[in-house]
Order: sequence, then C-alpha cells, then structure tokens
Amino acid sequence: MSESKKHFRIDEWIAAILMLIMALIAFLNVVSRYFLHKSFAATEEVTINLFVWMTLIGTGLAFEKGGHLGMVSLYDLFPKRWKQAVILLSAFLSAALFCVVDIVMIQTIYAETTIFHSISGALGIPMTVYYVGVPILSVFVFLGIYRETTRKFKELEAKR
Repeated sequence: MSESKKHFRIDEWIAAILMLIMALIAFLNVVSRYFLHKSFAATEEVTINLFVWMTLIGTGLAFEKGGHLGMVSLYDLFPKRWKQAVILLSAFLSAALFCVVDIVMIQTIYAETTIFHSISGALGIPMTVYYVGVPILSVFVFLGIYRETTRKFKELEAKR
C-alpha cells in the first residue's frame, strides 16, 4: 500500500494522542519544577495509566506488523500445512492470553465498583476510570492478532 493511499487508523491516532498527552504532562511538570520548584503530584499517576493504555494499543500494532519475537528459523523449516497450524495456534494462544487479561480486569472493575471503591492517590478519582481502558483497548490487540493471522495466511497462499 502506498503512503498516499493510507487510510485513517483509529488505533494509530489514539496512540499518537496518548503520546502527545504524556509528553505535555512531562513538559509541564519539568517547567513547574524549574520555575515553581514544585512538581504536580498527579502527573506520575496519569502518565503511568496512560502508558498502560498506550502499551495495549502498541501491542495490537506490533501484532499486526509482525513486531513480536518469533522462532522464524524453525517455522521456515515446516511444510505449508504445519505453518498454517502454527499460525492458528499462535493466534489462538495470543487471543486466549488477552481474554484472560480482560476477564481479570473485568473482575477487578466489578470488585472496585461494588466492594472496594478505591480512589487514586493523587487525583482522588475512582480507580475504575483507569482500569476500564484495559478491556476496551484490548479490542485493538484482538484486531492486531486477526490482521496478523490473515496476513500470514495470504503470504502462505501467495507462495504457491
């Protein structure tokens, strides 16, 4: 695909916006420390949680682009049928891992909203505000797994 025909990708835009927000927060914190000799207490809390969200989006993008570690040397030795099986197994295990992550986070969100009612230390907002991003942004991880799997199958078909 040529660069001029590249279409709008919401995951890339969300990642860019999160990175911009984190950079602005860090810049404002440095400026406040320099001029006011004090730092904002909430900056670390917000930055860490935005980084977690950014990691999820980046994981989906890395899946799609084949940016994760793989055992290509061994994979290349397999016949076509085995390669198809390995691709499906890898996709299944990756999706299963993020299903477990989502289930645990949904259970945590439920516990936070019904039992614990935890609030963040610096801003005093409910922790569920930060937690809810994990299962929502995991959609991009699942999309990345799907796109990588279909890309690999197309590559195998093209080698015929």
